Amino acid sequence: MYDFRQIRKADIAFNISVNSFSQKPVSPMNCYSKRAQSLIFLAAFSLALTACGGKQDAEAEAAGKQGDKQGKEQGKEQDKEAEAVPVEVVSASKQTINASYAGTANLDAPNEAQVVAKSSGVMVQQLAEEGDFVRQGQVMARIDPARAQLEVQRSRATVNKLSNNFQRAQQLLAQKLISTEAHDQIRFDLESARASLNLAQLELSYTNIVAPISGMVAQRMVKQGNLVTLNMPVYRIVNTQYLEAVMNVPEREMALIKQGMTVRMQVDAIPGQVFTGRVDRISPVMDAGSGTFRVTSAFDGQQILRAGMFGRFEVLYDSRENVLTVPRTALLEDDTDPAGYIVRGNKAVRTALKLGYSNGEFAEVVSGLKPGDRIITAGKVAVRDGAGVTVIAIDGKSVAQPKKVEKKADDKA
Repeated sequence: MYDFRQIRKADIAFNISVNSFSQKPVSPMNCYSKRAQSLIFLAAFSLALTACGGKQDAEAEAAGKQGDKQGKEQGKEQDKEAEAVPVEVVSASKQTINASYAGTANLDAPNEAQVVAKSSGVMVQQLAEEGDFVRQGQVMARIDPARAQLEVQRSRATVNKLSNNFQRAQQLLAQKLISTEAHDQIRFDLESARASLNLAQLELSYTNIVAPISGMVAQRMVKQGNLVTLNMPVYRIVNTQYLEAVMNVPEREMALIKQGMTVRMQVDAIPGQVFTGRVDRISPVMDAGSGTFRVTSAFDGQQILRAGMFGRFEVLYDSRENVLTVPRTALLEDDTDPAGYIVRGNKAVRTALKLGYSNGEFAEVVSGLKPGDRIITAGKVAVRDGAGVTVIAIDGKSVAQPKKVEKKADDKA
């Protein structure tokens, strides 16, 4: 566009010059001068028009470029908003779910014994090693018996001597050659000698270290050739056929857990295997400090479990069949009521859920879902209510995605 005010000024100047030239009689030289002035005014008018037009064209071009830039930025923002979030979903399905209490504890062997030496001396023979199974009464090691054997021989000799004296005393008493008091004294001495012999034989038997219970040798404390003192620990035996686990259960579960209920256990040392036991004992008192009570579960060792293993336990107190369930990973982890994102028409819809029983992996859905509804399990952190989503996996199976067509870049002006 042109600036009409500049054009108007140039038009007035031109008219004044023409009028002054036509009204006044002048000489040839003066006429020539007037014509030159007219040409000069025409040139100035043309330059003014050109300057005004160029300025307006530059401003229009700058405004056009600015509009194109803003349009591109708005388009990018719209594309970004329209970009779908990749998610994984699972279909809500019906199955059996168990109501249970989950806890952790270490396995313990109630039938455990520490074998100690009942005599002193040098260990001359070692018959059991760690990991061996021994039976009750089996000899596990022997201590040098020489001293005990000599003590037995001396006691036996004393008994033989007093036994002969007692026989002669009986004959003399019958002939009334000795008094009754002398006869009784010999009899008492004989009984004391026999008790000393029995004690010496007992000490000799203590040189054989035997297993007090049947079980596995868990630890050996001495080696062959070591000096063993009285009451010194020598072995530790653990019966792994019967194991227990003591859990401290919150008081709110006391009305639900009963004696004889099924207990399932998994141990980190044996992954993938589930062991079944039962609730053996329930403490009748509550710990006032922690608000818990003791629940003792019993398990069959099955020659696999060992005392001291760390286990994860699940006490099953109810079961529901053919109920609608979803993985617990699909539930939103916030402070609001239970909810999840359901995929409907490539959109994520936040849906409130009413839950029932739940275990370590699944949760029962009482209302809010129908069988077959697809709920987001992975990618829900980046999803908002109503946002577009792209399903990349359904029930753990990948979904083929269409190839994206790359847009060609616009030619630069």
